[in-house]
Amino acid sequence: MTQILDGKTLAKTIQTTLAEKITAWAALAGRPPGLAVVMVGDNPASAAYVRNKERACERVGIASFGQHLSADTTQAHVAGLLADFNADDRIDGILLQLPVPDHIDAVALLNAIAPDKDADGLHTANLGRLLRGESGLRSCTPFGVMQLLQAHQIDPAGKSAIVLGRSILVGKPMALMLLEANATVTIAHSRSQDLMALTQAADIVVSAIGRPGLLTADHIKPGAIVIDVGINRIETAPGQYRLVGDVDYEAVSLVAAAITPVPGGVGPMTVAMLLHNTVQSYCRRVPSLPSDQSLLF
Repeated sequence: MTQILDGKTLAKTIQTTLAEKITAWAALAGRPPGLAVVMVGDNPASAAYVRNKERACERVGIASFGQHLSADTTQAHVAGLLADFNADDRIDGILLQLPVPDHIDAVALLNAIAPDKDADGLHTANLGRLLRGESGLRSCTPFGVMQLLQAHQIDPAGKSAIVLGRSILVGKPMALMLLEANATVTIAHSRSQDLMALTQAADIVVSAIGRPGLLTADHIKPGAIVIDVGINRIETAPGQYRLVGDVDYEAVSLVAAAITPVPGGVGPMTVAMLLHNTVQSYCRRVPSLPSDQSLLF
């Protein structure tokens, strides 16, 4: 029987653990951890994601210092706001919600965030620490995938893994984390040839392309682990939509040994890791608190 990798339930467990620890640690530190989420523009999907993150912060006891800025906000204004957040001792994590409007240089702003407050793990310094196998804040979505595998006793060591997508947000850090876990890793992308042959050879398939129905049962070898990072909004009737992943879930679940649903798989884990990273930064910044991230789980 195919195992469902339930990220929603695991994320709730992580949030409960974090909430308990924050209650105890805030008394020692004299303040709760703080997260600042900066959103530029009025992208409806981004607005929904930000609301979800802010509600999650409220549930676990993280103070929110978010700023929702208009689409015509200048690069200089956002950079100044990030500098203020870097200097604010109440704030332990900073996240720039992506995407940003075309006139904004997202990479420059991501690198303007203090690395030790980089809650999304996308600063060049944190990506470099990942590459070198050093301690640092990890990119939330791939970090969430690794926690999901660990919670279900799925060890990537010695397994063949393929990551579909090479973005700096998911694909590249996902490949590095699987490599760090001793998997043999292939990255596939838009120029890759014979995708089906590549995926059929993999024990672990991670898809982060953003194309509904990209992977069918024919792409997956029996007994493989399938991680669907894709989140695609498709219209089912005029004005009605539903979320689907990159994977044909019904068909692939008949072949795979384990699979993540969409929604309810990787998405909730991304938010849980954002909270984790914020609390990890909080612990490292407050001398009286434990800095060992293993204490958070």
